[in-house]
Amino acid sequence: MAAKQTAGWHWLFGDQLGPHFLTGGGGQGPGRDTPLVMIESRSVFRRRRFHRAKAHLVLSAMRHRAAELGDRVRYVKADSYREGLAKAVGKRDRVMVHHPTSRAALRLVESLEAVEVGAPRGFLVGPADFAAWADGHGGGARLRQEDFYRWVRRTHDLLMDGEQPAGGKWNLDHDNRQPPPKGAEALELKSPYRPREDDIDEEVRRDLDRWAEDGDVSFVGRDGPRRFPATRKEALAALKRFTAERLASFGPYEDAMLAGDPVMSHSLLSSSLNLGLLDPAECVERAEAAYRDGSAPLNSVEGFVRQIAGWREYVWQLYWYFGEEYRSSNALRHTAALPDWWDDLDADDVRARCLSTVLAQVRDTGWTHHIPRLMILGGYALQRGWGPAALTDWFHRSFVDGYDWVMLPNVVGMSQYADGGRMTTKPYTSGGAYVNRMSDLCGPCAYRPGDRTGEHACPYTTGYWVFMDRHRERLERNQRTAQPVRGLDRLGNLDEVRERYEEVGDGPP
Repeated sequence: MAAKQTAGWHWLFGDQLGPHFLTGGGGQGPGRDTPLVMIESRSVFRRRRFHRAKAHLVLSAMRHRAAELGDRVRYVKADSYREGLAKAVGKRDRVMVHHPTSRAALRLVESLEAVEVGAPRGFLVGPADFAAWADGHGGGARLRQEDFYRWVRRTHDLLMDGEQPAGGKWNLDHDNRQPPPKGAEALELKSPYRPREDDIDEEVRRDLDRWAEDGDVSFVGRDGPRRFPATRKEALAALKRFTAERLASFGPYEDAMLAGDPVMSHSLLSSSLNLGLLDPAECVERAEAAYRDGSAPLNSVEGFVRQIAGWREYVWQLYWYFGEEYRSSNALRHTAALPDWWDDLDADDVRARCLSTVLAQVRDTGWTHHIPRLMILGGYALQRGWGPAALTDWFHRSFVDGYDWVMLPNVVGMSQYADGGRMTTKPYTSGGAYVNRMSDLCGPCAYRPGDRTGEHACPYTTGYWVFMDRHRERLERNQRTAQPVRGLDRLGNLDEVRERYEEVGDGPP
């Protein structure tokens, strides 16, 4: 740090856009009169082939925030963060920044002489508190989200009746795993909040068009109209709409899928949380208020609270606690490359209706809910043996709510079991029977969920048994997978199953 410094600045990254990043003095945040700097770095988009809708949302959110802050902020467009900071502030100026959300960004700010890094914002638990909890639970060898979730509930007095969980149970998953209503093409709900684009969105779209035409950057997927909030006002409106009109039906169908209703009862708030437009505390508190006033049942509220105070918080903490070496985890030794049709979101060439439908959702919106991510996209990649690092990068680039801290534990730990069980108790993949039970996707499909071989063999059913066979030695020692592994010996046509799997190869199923 420089021996003498003059004026102080506060640097806001593009995912630090809410008011909770501008509160608190005494070294904990910028003062009311502290000048702000924001940097729009072109190199971020040049390094990765992001989804066009994601690039649009991030730039729109940053430029909207700058417009709100007015003269208080110096907004710089530059080739890199380092160049932008040099343009914005003097060499001897003191710069403060809240802890960034990626290791790469943290390395950058720590390498800059005049930048001081403050505590992270936008999460419920401090890193030191989580480290103390994790160290007390085996030092990270086998941490479990359920234990962490209950601890957060207790320490934050969240959905608690005194010392007991509201309703007497911590976990209401049993009530929240219903298939979609029989014969329904969509849930009978009011539509989710949709923002209206404005002049800033038009400007962003023109810039992205020009960058792509110049060959400066390359995108995947489709852009527009913008579906997710880019301002605090929009994010609050989305939160209000969800808790007032959609939360009540969230729980029962949170794992269900309908081809004609990709959103179901989901909140669509993840991108707003990850941009910093919403604080997780206000989301879970509003949900709990809906339970307390009788406007939403406990199972729906508990399911939503679990997603934010349980899973989202857990993923953030593990990203930092497990360390950089977690990125190279590959316990199953999967190394196959992602095929071009997958990387390009080429849904139209896929015959398997579930995968085609979900890939099209990602292509068109940059979003699909957690079960298509885990069981349709992640499950297929796991069965095909694709490299977890490349898949993590794909999820990061292809989803509007995707960030390094979000996708690394979710893909490496939850989706691909590449950490060998540090995060979850078993691999999450299934045959076509699960998809058939939890969706309407199998009926018109060219494949049959019960067929392992032959012309109509479901690629998920075939892939499931080949995955079990490939990793038999490991999975037969896991009490949660031992039974299906034993089922391999009862198939009778395992060689034909393997042959059918090889026929599909790397091409679209």
